[in-house]
Amino acid sequence: MKVTIDGQEIEVEAGTTILQAARMIGGEVVPPAMCYYSKLKGSGGKCRCCLVDVTKGSDADPRPMPKLMASCVTGCQDGMEIASKASPRVQEARKSVTEFLLINHPLDCPICDQAGECDLQNLSFEHGKSASRFIEEKRTFEPEDIGPNIQLHMNRCILCQRCVQVADQLTDDRVHGVMDRGDHANISTCISKAITNEFSGNMIDVCPVGALTDKTFRFKSRVWFNKPYNAHRECTTPGCCGKTTVWMFGNEIQRVTGRKDEFHEVEEFICNTCRFDKKEVSDWVIEGPREFEKDSVINQNNYTQKLEKVEIATEKNILLGRDQDRKKISMAANPLDTNTQKS
Repeated sequence: MKVTIDGQEIEVEAGTTILQAARMIGGEVVPPAMCYYSKLKGSGGKCRCCLVDVTKGSDADPRPMPKLMASCVTGCQDGMEIASKASPRVQEARKSVTEFLLINHPLDCPICDQAGECDLQNLSFEHGKSASRFIEEKRTFEPEDIGPNIQLHMNRCILCQRCVQVADQLTDDRVHGVMDRGDHANISTCISKAITNEFSGNMIDVCPVGALTDKTFRFKSRVWFNKPYNAHRECTTPGCCGKTTVWMFGNEIQRVTGRKDEFHEVEEFICNTCRFDKKEVSDWVIEGPREFEKDSVINQNNYTQKLEKVEIATEKNILLGRDQDRKKISMAANPLDTNTQKS
């Protein structure tokens, strides 16, 4: 069936969501997503960042949908027409959602390990406002140690619940979840207990903000000071692909993460042994430098990007100045004759 998003038509299979169709097209029509994760079943529908305007329901029922729809959980219909970035209504809604997400989020980007690869930073850059209307106190939570390798900053959490779904779908003994209700809701363990499952480190990769960070990389370096390389090893842990991205500073591996695609989603999940314990170059087979999108802050220090020759297209001799100015400066009317000696 055919779907049109911002004037671009694409054929999709039945069961495809609007967000998936937009990602097939690519570019600026792709709505932002903070809770949807294609590798996690049942994700999406929580953050409302991916709202779109369905201007035509389908060929069978061409009526527009009166409300903005969450593209990550709305299925495509044959002949459906959607306005994403082209809709002022959608743009205003995304600004409102961004403002809502930032109500309780602390302004600690300068000290946050997620800075430079944070989805909320990217969302704020495009849809955020320069001033806040929120005058009440932000909600705060006491620090809680949830394990030997993962640091939880609940003040930064936006309750996307990706980490809970990772634990549900990759592990057999989830010990954390969403506690309390309303503005008191938080991610925690029911009874204080360390998260030690062999695949618990994937919670760090799926977190869109700096709520879950790597203790072995904590405050070591900014991500844009490291050079990312694709690497792999023969991992014996069942379910681990052994394919990673190693972040190097000189000849030192600062951290290890799963490989992520252009939508910041891991291609395959990895175990804690690969992530936390293998920090020597000899542990890995280095495949080569990893590419990032051109606008990423990480890419600003990526030496693999092509440097094209800069050509300045100007009028003839414009950089030399106007002819009349050049004559005044060079005194062309009074040429210098080195052979003539004045007495």
